[in-house]
Amino acid sequence: MTALLEMRRISKTFPGVKALDNVSLEVREGEIHAICGENGAGKSTLMKVLSGVYPTGSYDGQIVFDGQVADFRTIRDSEDRGIIIIHQELALVPQLTVAENIFLGNERATRGVIDWPQTFSQTEALLAKVGLRATPGQLVDSLGVGQQQLVEIAKALSKNVRLLILDEPTAALSESDSQALLDLLLELKAQGVTSIIISHKLNEVRRVADSVTVIRDGASISTIDARGGDLTEDRIVRDMVGRDMANRYPERERRAGEVVFELKNWNVWHRDHRDRQMIRDLSMTVRAGEVVGIAGLMGSGRTELAMSVFGESWGRGISGQALMHGQPVDLSTVDRAIKAGLAYVTEDRKTLGLILDETIRRNTVLANLDAVATRGVVDEARETEVAEGYRRTLRIRTPSVFQKVMNLSGGNQQKVVLSKWLFTNPEVLILDEPTRGIDVGAKYEIYSIINDLSREGKAVVMISSEMPELLGMCDRIYVMNEGRFVGELEGHRASQEAIMSLIVRE
Repeated sequence: MTALLEMRRISKTFPGVKALDNVSLEVREGEIHAICGENGAGKSTLMKVLSGVYPTGSYDGQIVFDGQVADFRTIRDSEDRGIIIIHQELALVPQLTVAENIFLGNERATRGVIDWPQTFSQTEALLAKVGLRATPGQLVDSLGVGQQQLVEIAKALSKNVRLLILDEPTAALSESDSQALLDLLLELKAQGVTSIIISHKLNEVRRVADSVTVIRDGASISTIDARGGDLTEDRIVRDMVGRDMANRYPERERRAGEVVFELKNWNVWHRDHRDRQMIRDLSMTVRAGEVVGIAGLMGSGRTELAMSVFGESWGRGISGQALMHGQPVDLSTVDRAIKAGLAYVTEDRKTLGLILDETIRRNTVLANLDAVATRGVVDEARETEVAEGYRRTLRIRTPSVFQKVMNLSGGNQQKVVLSKWLFTNPEVLILDEPTRGIDVGAKYEIYSIINDLSREGKAVVMISSEMPELLGMCDRIYVMNEGRFVGELEGHRASQEAIMSLIVRE
């Protein structure tokens, strides 16, 4: 099998930081090649070099594509050669139709006039190819995340793609949507499409990848050929983090104290569809020092529950009773929820958890400005002191708390979100997908932080789509389906099979 792509000794430097240091990569024609590495290892930077985001001349090294040296000065240059990248944050226009999105910038037109019959017929063919049951005239906004991912792939296929690059394609997908997408990649491979997939989900990498390149601290560490039988999760992890990780979940002593937080008969209706009830007569308890998990399929109501509890941030017609230490509390606004002792780390840190264009310092104190202000004026020295304290305690990798959050890796961004809420000194911390989109090394650090919080007597609620994570971290697990708890399992008795049997039984 010949090499379709060779990236030879690529180096890329930003002011004060060497992002890539002599990285070499070879991708064979017709294979699925995975790139793994911790957040901040240089994976996305390497793909931006390849796709022309960082043009020729802004880096050292050489790109050879299909036997010819490539000088990509723009993204258009790489796309003209058949290299298409699909970023983790999808580049779709929600208010346009599926057909308009697929051919945006690549319109089927004659003398400046769009040929709509041709556009729609080609869209139908592309949708059939990727297995998406949608109509060309359907608004993208009406599609789920998994379906939107398929629209992006259809868009790539419309440009006669030869090398498809997918950056964390399943990070925001349900398990069923993830499996469908991986199946599609295998189908495209059978049709001759070469793919590069960047992923932190090592089980998915092992399922589809023919070879894996591991990048650590801006350097290529190893390339593993799956056909040789050496492609194990332990091998990938060792190369990613530079050490063995025999246990993916840190040990902790499980000690549950008194009941800190309780919900009784909690009901929530959909905020837009007035006849749709999302949470039904739900009751739960969380104890001091306890990590309680909530398992369930996508759409089961887990996030809706968390947001409705945290200041009624989502839903309408909310009823039921919330108690802290046995006493009723008012959670009707975010401010009241914070004062009651609750904090909520959202599943979408970039949109709802952080102000990306602001510094680490400013983001850290956002939820508790009164603590760093005098008569309404923020004390910047105190603000810096607080941020520095959390930077050290949570081991946020950054040269300065004056760094903008957008420049941090996903794992370090998540630590800033945690800092923001820990500064409110909560008694109950709700974590919604706390390790989504971060690497195995950063996950371990987040897990260690959760263990430290439980040891301090904090009550932690963890919502996760990764069942091994819930099994590895939680004392108890509530199983949720269609807005109700359909079972409760003690951590030492729980298993993936037990959780799924409770879901499918309903």
